[in-house]
Amino acid sequence: MSAEIIQANSKPFAKVAIDPVTLDIIENALRNARVEMDTTLVRTAMSPGIREQGDAFPLIADHLGRMIVGQFGSYIGPFLEGFNGTVEEGDMIFLSDPYSVQGAISHSNDWLVLLPVFKDGRIIAYTSMFGHQSDIGGKVAGSMPIDAHSIFEEGVRIPPVKIWRKGVYNEDLIKLIMHQVRTPEWCKADLNALIAACRVAARRVTEICERFGDDVFVSATEELLARNHRAMKALIDSSIGEEPVTFEDYICDDGLGFGPYKIKCTMWREDGKVVLDFAGTDPQSNGSINFFLNENMMRMFFGIYMIMVFDPQILFNDGYYDLIDIRIPGGSLLKPKFPAALSGRTHALGRLFDILGGLLGQKTPAFLNAAGFSSSPHLFYSGRDTTGRWFQLFQIGFGGIPGRPMGDGPDGHSLWPNFTNVPNEFLERYFPLRIERYETVPDSGGAGLHRGGNGIIMSYRFLEPGLIAIHDDRWFTYPWGVNGGAPGARARKILEKADGSQVIVGNKREDISVEAGDMLHFITWGGGGWGDPLERDPALVAKEIVQGLVTSAGARNYGVVADAEGVLDLPATLALRTSMSAARPAVMPLFNYGPSLEELRATSVAETGLPAPKQPRWDHALPMAAE
Repeated sequence: MSAEIIQANSKPFAKVAIDPVTLDIIENALRNARVEMDTTLVRTAMSPGIREQGDAFPLIADHLGRMIVGQFGSYIGPFLEGFNGTVEEGDMIFLSDPYSVQGAISHSNDWLVLLPVFKDGRIIAYTSMFGHQSDIGGKVAGSMPIDAHSIFEEGVRIPPVKIWRKGVYNEDLIKLIMHQVRTPEWCKADLNALIAACRVAARRVTEICERFGDDVFVSATEELLARNHRAMKALIDSSIGEEPVTFEDYICDDGLGFGPYKIKCTMWREDGKVVLDFAGTDPQSNGSINFFLNENMMRMFFGIYMIMVFDPQILFNDGYYDLIDIRIPGGSLLKPKFPAALSGRTHALGRLFDILGGLLGQKTPAFLNAAGFSSSPHLFYSGRDTTGRWFQLFQIGFGGIPGRPMGDGPDGHSLWPNFTNVPNEFLERYFPLRIERYETVPDSGGAGLHRGGNGIIMSYRFLEPGLIAIHDDRWFTYPWGVNGGAPGARARKILEKADGSQVIVGNKREDISVEAGDMLHFITWGGGGWGDPLERDPALVAKEIVQGLVTSAGARNYGVVADAEGVLDLPATLALRTSMSAARPAVMPLFNYGPSLEELRATSVAETGLPAPKQPRWDHALPMAAE
């Protein structure tokens, strides 16, 4: 079935010529409307994940549902194809179930609203936004149980329903949903913020149409899509070869003791299109690290990567989607079968960007990025304080950005567009904890001509008893370096009890009890290095010793000899670099992954304090229920 669009005015839009000035004005007006959506959201949301970190994604689409401006690519087409209902003036759609929209949203914590914009009785555009809710019920606070075996354990699932029907608000629906969550005040405020953002964008679209005319607006959106298609086709023809290239990387574990899980992709150009084939990716996990990858979302990932690497001035939209053929085997980690758990999907999501970098850089190593989008680290902390008040924290952490062709990777940063950290002052004001350390980890970025960004350490002192959960990756495998660069350091988590004793805890753990006075040292991975570290300016390395980014011992990875104050010994540096250069191969490998998986297994306990994950098994998987 597909949605029935009820339009009082069925007159088709006329195709008109658009001059460059008008096109530029409409394009920038839509860009500004998208920014206004973000601004509206952060000013009206309540949860720290949306209000402070910006974990929400806006979209303005044309009358056919194709994204013109936005961030995550259009999911409107797949939604309309699968929606068994009508779309009428005054309606607004609300949903959160990934399986109901072919993975257009990838876990149930993401609440999505979709507003068809009617003008004079016909749809002129769509506005939409989805944001991560801090809690949607389920078996654990935060609703992202890493040990879930099915999506039924992960909280309330909302199929496509009308939150507004012909202008009437469905209050009973919202009461029912809010009754399932632990933080109804946050969830309701965040949902209203999503709605407000969509309505703001709808007003701006209507204003543009009133200024220029409906036919001019629609023709302008057609031209923006066509311009993107032309630009992306030129990039594909010049950057993607017909000979297949393959790259694979791993998610370290599934939180159930099994791993690593392989994601494999082969890329080539065929008949003017890019083919991305994920054959060889491991089967779905029995845990929650599965990622239901929507094909349009993968097209978006590919396109935004190409645009940012080769030509950032291109307006990103859906115009090029027919140039990319995505092939994902069913039942795999990236196309799990219902009711597979999905709440821990960010590890695979992040790994896809590393894989894209590995694929796209093989033909043109000068544009190759190292690994660094290694995960999206999460910390959860919940309980009741001494007054009986419930508290619940969900926070996304940051790691090291990879070394890049144009320079060093930033330290302790996010690769997600527009994401920011939750200010420590906010955390200490609203939650019973104290941040005792918040700083980069020296030497954690991979050495290279361009250094990988350092990871960070956040030390949380808990002031009330409670439960914490940790979701992170890159603790077993290394973020690889490229073009002679070294891998970045791996992630680790250390729980320090109030008596001073310490224990290393896993990077995917649920329901860890903490007492008042305990402290968690949350240490993230560094980005891989880019280029030959022996070519890095010794004076720059010495300066970074002073800045606390590199240690005196770590400087030797660059062939630099300097003391703890950053005083450089140039003769010793020259001698060390000569010795290091003579001891290595004449041609450095394109990728430096660090030790092999077999070596990592053999040394895991000694080097990480944690046992190596067991080889994944799929004979124990739960039988799949009918959808």
